[in-house]
Amino acid sequence: MYIKTIMLANYRNYKQLEINLSKNVNVFIGNNAQGKTNILEAIYYCAFSKSHRTSKDKDLIRWDNNEAYISLLIGKNRLDKKIDIKILRDGKKAIKVNSIKINKIAELFGTFNVVMFSPEDLKIVKESPKIRRKFLDMELSQINKKYYFSLVQYNKILNERNIILKSKNFNKDILDIYDLQLVEYADYIIKKRLEYIDKINYYGYKIHNDITSGKEKIEFKYDSIIKYTNDFKNIFLKKLKDNLKKDREKGLTSIGPHRDDFHVLINDVDVKSFGSQGQQRTSVLTMKFSSLKIIKEITDEYPILLLDDVLSELDINRKRYILSTINDIQTVITCTGISDLEDYLDNTSKIFEIYNGEIVN
Repeated sequence: MYIKTIMLANYRNYKQLEINLSKNVNVFIGNNAQGKTNILEAIYYCAFSKSHRTSKDKDLIRWDNNEAYISLLIGKNRLDKKIDIKILRDGKKAIKVNSIKINKIAELFGTFNVVMFSPEDLKIVKESPKIRRKFLDMELSQINKKYYFSLVQYNKILNERNIILKSKNFNKDILDIYDLQLVEYADYIIKKRLEYIDKINYYGYKIHNDITSGKEKIEFKYDSIIKYTNDFKNIFLKKLKDNLKKDREKGLTSIGPHRDDFHVLINDVDVKSFGSQGQQRTSVLTMKFSSLKIIKEITDEYPILLLDDVLSELDINRKRYILSTINDIQTVITCTGISDLEDYLDNTSKIFEIYNGEIVN
């Protein structure tokens, strides 16, 4: 899987851009605030229908326009795909795949896959459980449409349950119906998250071992109030009933996959609390490259790898690992210079210099 062509119109600081990418390494060089990350953001947007930097689509539109446009032509093993997205200032968007309009975001997932690694990804390890859940949910959604559907339904039912909990006209019979539905979707969500954590452990063990020359052993552990067993649905249902008084007092559902977390351990030590910044970066790198392997296993194609200004943040061992393992993966890199890259570029690589939203070389 690889991007053949990307076209932008009135996107961020790009008035007009159309470029052909290499199947291998593509490097976008320029000073800060010239538009390098905007290209990666546009690619990411075509995979998830959302930006990794803002929740407001109107931020993506060039300041003096009412709409922005992204188009990607994607080469695949079986059938090429063309994604066209129009983003309107009123918050609406129109998405077409091979000229056919799609009505649900789930229809976009899997059209093509990306894995992005940026400096902000340190938050996955360092900050709240919400960010780690989002990592799992995004990675699973792009390879499993049923997971995305189950997650959407779970969140809708959870919201309705919380409204009932807060209501002065509390209705236990309606709550019981929502509880049964909540349990069904929760069962699938947690099951798939656990399977994904198992796969990250499987691939991550070797990846982390290679990066650290065997000095560190990494492990990922899913953390849930309810241990997943064959009887999970009944146990979860009982827990919801046991917690009803507390939930009514708070007006919130206190247990479920929306409260779960996972921990990252290096040599049996929690990286969030006790790991060095280098170990935290390596943990995220291990997660991202494990995701590459998982997507390849499931789809039989590597996703596109997006590296947003991360090489300058990494030591020589981490840089060497990244640059020596991307031979079969289309990679789009942003950086301020190519001194770290020159030994890994060949005549198939493409280098683009960006200045103020334009390609200048």
